[in-house]
Amino acid sequence: MSAERSAQHLPVLLQQAIDALNIKPSGLYVDGTFGRGGHSRAILERLNKAGRLVALDRDLSAVKAAQTLDDVRFSIIHSPFSHIQAALAERNISQVDGVLLDIGVSSPQIDEAQRGFSFRSDGPLDMRMDQSRGQTAAEFLATATEQQLQEVIKNYGEERFAKQIARTLVKARTDGEPLRTTRQLATLVASAVHKVEPGQDPATRTFQALRIFLNQELEELSLTLPQCANLLKHGGRLAVISFHSLEDRIVKRFIRSQQDRDDLPSNFPVRAVDLPPPRLMAIGKAIRANPQEIKANSRSRSAVLRVAERTSAP
Repeated sequence: MSAERSAQHLPVLLQQAIDALNIKPSGLYVDGTFGRGGHSRAILERLNKAGRLVALDRDLSAVKAAQTLDDVRFSIIHSPFSHIQAALAERNISQVDGVLLDIGVSSPQIDEAQRGFSFRSDGPLDMRMDQSRGQTAAEFLATATEQQLQEVIKNYGEERFAKQIARTLVKARTDGEPLRTTRQLATLVASAVHKVEPGQDPATRTFQALRIFLNQELEELSLTLPQCANLLKHGGRLAVISFHSLEDRIVKRFIRSQQDRDDLPSNFPVRAVDLPPPRLMAIGKAIRANPQEIKANSRSRSAVLRVAERTSAP
């Protein structure tokens, strides 16, 4: 590992993701989530002078970091990856050899208290990946009903104490305690959660739920995957790294929907052979971090990499 890369946050499943893309030295690739560029730099190392890499990120801090990468083969776009086709079309790109998506919050976002993603340090309740637009966590918590809070915490955080947490948050607001900081929120959540998994902070699931909801992360992913399939050339690869079951389920189901015909009922009026051929084929099984990577980077513990290849189907 170079000194430059080791000085930055550790990209998860780095070697596995780069290998999964099956990079052609002169190919055109997209990193849909630049972050701090760990995966992008590794892709560039595999490209020759004719190769090209385009990265996207909706986080202005990530875009600023990308602009320091001095390489004529590289360009950065400030955009959510749900706009990937339109963003590339503006640069006259309609097909690519591979797309990499590293879903979820990045280490720099978590580590910077001012972003409001983490309960481990006190900061303003922001949680927006793109701080140039959208509602902050504080603004949502100030206006959401108890029912809305319960649904968000339950559906996006898979938190079994969602009802108790929502009631506690609304009571604090009613009692004249506006929620403005991460520590305030974490303390209130902890008071409402009666039992947690060993080694997990009581606020983990609630923070996750609010972040996913505010940034529309699941909707973004669902909108992006079909566009990636449209962009890929025959033989092009899609590699997606996700960090929790809600994301991984979307990726798994999407790939399956693009390739499987085995789930048709026996009385289905159209024969499988009459259906359009699959556009994607899954490559191998889900890939997870090995014990060595987990020891070096605890964030990789929950990471899952799924890979698919574009077929010749239209």
